[in-house]
Amino acid sequence: MERPTSSSSSDDDDDRQNLIEQNDRKLPTPRSTTTTFHIADDDIDDSNHRHHQQLRRRFTSLKLNDLFNKRSFVLFAIFLPLFVLILFFTTDIKALLFSTSVSASPFGSVSDKLRESELRALYLLKQQQLGLFNLWNQTLPNPNSTSNQSNSPQIPLLEDFKSAVLRQISINKDIQQVLLSPHRSGNSTESDFRDFGDFENPSLGDRCGILDQKFAQRRTIEWKPNASKYLFAICVSGQMSNHLICLEKHMFFAALLNRVLVIPSAKVDYQYSRVLDIEHINKCLGRKVVVTFEELAEAKKNHVHVDKFICYFSHPTPCYVDEEHLKKLKGFGVSLSKPEPAWVEDAKKPSKRTVQDVQSKFSTSDDVIAIGDVFFADLEQDWVMQPRGPLAHKCKTLIEPSRLIMLTAQRFIQTFLGKNFIALHFRRHGFLKFCNNKQRSCFYPIPQAADCITRVAERANAPVVYLSTDAAESETGLLQSLVVVNGKAVPLVKRPARNSAEKWDALLYRHGIEGDSQVEAMLDKTICAMSSVFIGASGSTFTEDILRLRKDWGSASLCDEYLCQGEDPNFIAENE
Repeated sequence: MERPTSSSSSDDDDDRQNLIEQNDRKLPTPRSTTTTFHIADDDIDDSNHRHHQQLRRRFTSLKLNDLFNKRSFVLFAIFLPLFVLILFFTTDIKALLFSTSVSASPFGSVSDKLRESELRALYLLKQQQLGLFNLWNQTLPNPNSTSNQSNSPQIPLLEDFKSAVLRQISINKDIQQVLLSPHRSGNSTESDFRDFGDFENPSLGDRCGILDQKFAQRRTIEWKPNASKYLFAICVSGQMSNHLICLEKHMFFAALLNRVLVIPSAKVDYQYSRVLDIEHINKCLGRKVVVTFEELAEAKKNHVHVDKFICYFSHPTPCYVDEEHLKKLKGFGVSLSKPEPAWVEDAKKPSKRTVQDVQSKFSTSDDVIAIGDVFFADLEQDWVMQPRGPLAHKCKTLIEPSRLIMLTAQRFIQTFLGKNFIALHFRRHGFLKFCNNKQRSCFYPIPQAADCITRVAERANAPVVYLSTDAAESETGLLQSLVVVNGKAVPLVKRPARNSAEKWDALLYRHGIEGDSQVEAMLDKTICAMSSVFIGASGSTFTEDILRLRKDWGSASLCDEYLCQGEDPNFIAENE
């Protein structure tokens, strides 16, 4: 018997209807019948087969259609990928996967940062170990030598010892910072990591405090000159700084000989009135002790004659004055007597002289005398070099920058530096050959100089360094890149070129002295002298004049020193 055919949709409808009907009623149970008609066997088999097929289809429909029909399945298949995409782009997957704020970047993983910090810390620990061993070796006496042997090592001074210990404390702080750096998060603060106290502990004291100059213990003499007796100053050696030292020594000679000091004319020397307040000297002494050349010429009715030319130095030239300078003086209308040496004295190897020596050799009744250049004179050096000098006066110092330069320096500091800053005189031009000819060279390679500056910056805890230098940009640029404290570069500030928008130098501009090389040099000195800590260049008279001002003003610091003081350059070139 053929099986009837129908569409799938009609079959599904029939099955659904039959299923509903079956749920509403029970299937009828077969009953016995007494009907006498006959049913063929083929019909029975075909009927059973169709019944089983219907049950199978109904069972399948019971499992699937109870959940969703085909239309629902299609919609689900479409929207499921869309939902996954929306979830991916709108959810911070890293926040779900990681509970910490550590970045999962392959370039800055925690393990990489920890490894880098550990290696850096190991390097610093090695440096600290070497520094401590070096300090230990310096403090131990030589076991093979007796106490009276001259070649036994000296125990370092207390200040050097303290400086070395503080250096190790600084390295220890660096190690702590390096080890803590990978563990810092954006919300943490520096105070969260200070479990062992701060490096700047007050118990360490003020490491760079003001040096006590003991002004009350000064040894002084009165300068009370005879108003008609003059000492004609002559200074020819070196640059402005040398001339200022020469003038300062002339003042001492004038006081010992009871004479008024004559400041040289700008026509044969520097224009001192641009950089110095000459009248300030007279005010500090309370009397007329210095006059300009023009004032002397007026008093002598333009006929200036040096009555006696007594030379302090006899070699290498009489009075240590060259022929060119003598010609300038004569061309300017100054007549000179013949130079006469007071004694045999070589400027290259000066002898120590006393007050009595000078008064016995240079005292005379002549109105105007000259003694030549005395820059190299070694006269009562301890007395002359004491803070505020050997002369009794009521000011901090006698030879100091003019008022205009002082105010300009203050305005520059207020604009760029602030109260706490280091000043560095970093001389380079012409210094290589000069230093290498000395017994101990003072010309240091840039990396070594940077290390020395960094140590002072650590002790001083100053945020900025004022740089007074004649070095090329190639040198200062490298120096800047190497001066780093606690991972931060310490700015090296130089005076900028004139800018009309900046007003710190307006006074110099209004008085027509901006751009003058001597004014700018004195301005540099003044800024350096006003610093919290000063690093100077050994062998430079520019540095020595700054140190003189700092001593006289009472601004000298316990941390003031020459660059790389006590060290030799780690490399020295051969001489020609």
